[in-house]
Amino acid sequence: MAIVVENDTVRIERLSLGAFGTNAYILICQHTGDAVVIDAPGEAERILERLESANPKYILLTHNHADHTGALAVLKTALKVPIGVNASDADNLGLSPEWLLQDNDVVEFGNVELSVLHTPGHTGGSLCFHTGALLLAGDTLFPDGPGKTGSADAFRQIIQSLTDKLFTLPDDTRVFPGHGESTGIGKERKAFELFSAKPRDPNMYGDVLWSAA
Repeated sequence: MAIVVENDTVRIERLSLGAFGTNAYILICQHTGDAVVIDAPGEAERILERLESANPKYILLTHNHADHTGALAVLKTALKVPIGVNASDADNLGLSPEWLLQDNDVVEFGNVELSVLHTPGHTGGSLCFHTGALLLAGDTLFPDGPGKTGSADAFRQIIQSLTDKLFTLPDDTRVFPGHGESTGIGKERKAFELFSAKPRDPNMYGDVLWSAA
């Protein structure tokens, strides 16, 4: 467990869980103790342990891939809180979510408001969650590249999600992805601009790095 953010409003803990080292994030309102869990990769007991002194309100999913949902059923049974996911990713969860999240929805817990950004590409229902200068990006944006895509159309879609939704955020926005370490919007936008200035295969997709173009 690592505390990646602690300010007057919110505390964010990151746990790297499951076979793929997927990040789960626990966001806790500093004033009320209300909390949300973003993604449920596995090792549910570790997530539950971190919530013992908090008041969980929601489990939010960035997308429905198995490495982000492995602990979902156990957490749902233990916490008895609503699950939020985009409608396009609401299948293959093994349960029915209570909240179908859409672009520009707001998730409130305690004194914290999370804005929902629909960022398709990695999956059709991929979501990011934004509050202040913090972005929980799921598998939409990583250090030095976008999330993995399964077709050229999906790659174009994730690039549009980045340019329309994420790269419009302030440069000092910190990005916490679904795997690995954090990055920043300013850093990634500049790297993307260099990537975009070079010729590239119009059928590009898969695991793409800005620096590899």
